[in-house]
This record gives sequence, structure tokens and C-alpha cells, in this order.
Amino acid sequence: MIDQLSIAPLEDWGLPMHNGKMLLAGPCSAETPAQVMATARQIAPMGPSAFRAGIWKPRTRPGHFEGIGQQGLEWLAQVKRETGMKVTTEVANREHVEQALAAGVDVLWVGARTTANPFAVQEVADALRGVDIPVLVKNPVNPDLNLWIGAIERLHKAGLRRIAALHRGFSSLSKSAYRNDPHWQIPIELKRQMRQLPLLCDPSHIAGKREMLFEVIQRAFDLGYDGIMIESHHDPDNAWSDAEQQITPADLVAMMERVVIRGATPQDPAQQHNLDELRAQIDVLDKILVQVLNQRMEVARSIGQFKKRNHMSVLQTSRWDSILGKVLALGREQGLSDSFTTSIFTAIHDESINLQEKVLLGK
Repeated sequence: MIDQLSIAPLEDWGLPMHNGKMLLAGPCSAETPAQVMATARQIAPMGPSAFRAGIWKPRTRPGHFEGIGQQGLEWLAQVKRETGMKVTTEVANREHVEQALAAGVDVLWVGARTTANPFAVQEVADALRGVDIPVLVKNPVNPDLNLWIGAIERLHKAGLRRIAALHRGFSSLSKSAYRNDPHWQIPIELKRQMRQLPLLCDPSHIAGKREMLFEVIQRAFDLGYDGIMIESHHDPDNAWSDAEQQITPADLVAMMERVVIRGATPQDPAQQHNLDELRAQIDVLDKILVQVLNQRMEVARSIGQFKKRNHMSVLQTSRWDSILGKVLALGREQGLSDSFTTSIFTAIHDESINLQEKVLLGK
């Protein structure tokens, strides 16, 4: 596990912090020298950790703007010279890495499509072997935690120590208010398994719409994220890519002033005992829940034995429909959301079915 390895904390990355958090801001794509510099000059007063801009843009289908290419690196170098900001861009192969390093790029990020391809990640890792540079790893496009972990591990094995995870949401076939469904439980589990690993959020790609950005940023900080990478353009309505999710630097400043950043402990240390008492109540209730779940599974086992003796199939769809309908009604009476009740009882039902199948198979 990565917790057994050496990951540098953000304060050792040599990058400015914005109100105690990492902030990387800039346009989705570097389009022209004028566009890059106009945006950079407006972002610089915020004191961001780095100015971001895509140079190579992996698009789902050809024919869309796929980035300005290597010449954009010259524009990022100009940003560094004129504003003093660090700069960051996405890399997807050895050639990208070599060109970005030669141009003096300070931070690299690995995109979601690259993270999903272990061959591509390994190529990037090999190109970075022996190089001390911060690298952000976006989650893969599909909700696969192991792919995300694997990409991080490959970079770590190449000798990199300044690594952070970058949560940009996941593709989904179901309709959602988001461009990419956040699936918050996945980055939370990543952080549980890799506690030393800094975790950043890309609200632009999760939201897909500028009016939803604040909600996503606030949720990320409420969950203890270490910073954000956000797309900001001096003229977002006329951006060459992802116009709807970009905001002006002025709007970004206003948004960050609204965000509430909460600590991990009470502001008044004297209140800690009150929190400890409430957590003790949770511990007692959790123990009761586990005991009740065990009792339910014992009954499910008995039902499985009954079905085996009477040559009945395990899954009884009408019975499951009846159970779900009843618990949804009970949940609503108690003020529980349908989505919460459904997810909990679906997991319970799935485990009951698994248990009954084992009984039928004599396991």
C-alpha cells in the first residue's frame, strides 16, 4: 500500500498555497499567446499554486480542437517569466513528458483517459524516472479504484514522491446533473487506503456547468480535500473547448471568497469532549446495527435451507419488490431519502441472496 511508501506532503512541494489549500487555475486549453497571457495576468494576483493550461487535448472523437501542441509550451514559459507563477500541463506519453520538462513546466498531470491505460501510465512513469517533479493523477474515466491506485503506484515505483490524486468524476451511462458523476465514495476510499496521498478536486469536469462549480468545490472542501484544479478563462463564452464549465478569473476570486474551509478539529478545543460523546453514541449504534444485520443473515440462511429442501429458486422477485416497497415507506416516515434506503437494502438483499446460494450449493 502507498501508506508504506514515501509521499511528500503538499507543504514540501515548493508551491504556493491559497488559504492553506492548493489552487491550480487557468484555461482548459492554451489557444493563442494573447489568450494565455490575458488569463494569466488576471489569475496571478490570486497567488495560485500554479497556472494550468492544456497543450495536448485528448478528445473523444477527432475533428474537435485537440490542443495547440508544443508551441503552447513557449506560451507557458512566457507566463512564468512575466508573472512568476508556476505552470502545469497534461502529459500522456514519453514525448509529451520530454518536451514539457525541456520547456521548464513545473507540475505535470496525467489525464483520465491516460490513467485508464496502464501501458500509457508506465510510459509516462518511465520517462519521469529519476526526475523530481510534482505529478497529479486524475481518476480513470471509468469508476475503477484499482486503476487509479495502479497509476499512482507506477509513478511511485519510478521514484516520484510528490504525487497527488486528482478527482474529476467518472463517466456514466445514466443521466445525471453532472458532466461526470463524482461518485464521492471512490475518492473517499482512495484516501482511506492511501492516507498520506494529497487529494485534489477538479470541479470543472465534475460539474460541466459553471453554475454548479461552487457546490462541487464546497463539497470537496467539506470532505477534507487538499485543493482544487479549476478552469478559468478571460473570455470563457468564446473558449475553444469546454466553454460552459469555465469561469472568468474575477468570478473565480468571488467564488473562492464564498467557500468555507473547515478544519479537522473544533475551533474551540474545549468542545472536543462533546464531539467525543457523540462519536461514542455512534459506536454503540454501529455495534447494534452489526448485531441486527447478523441476526437478519441467520434468518436468511434458514430461508435458504428451506428453499433447498423444497426445491425453490433463490431469487423471488415479487418478494424483493415487496420488501423494498415496505422499507422505502418506513424510511420516508423516518426522514430517510429513497436513494439511501434503496442502497442500504439493496446491499443487504444482495448479501442475503449470496448466502442462500451458498446454502443451496452446500457451502
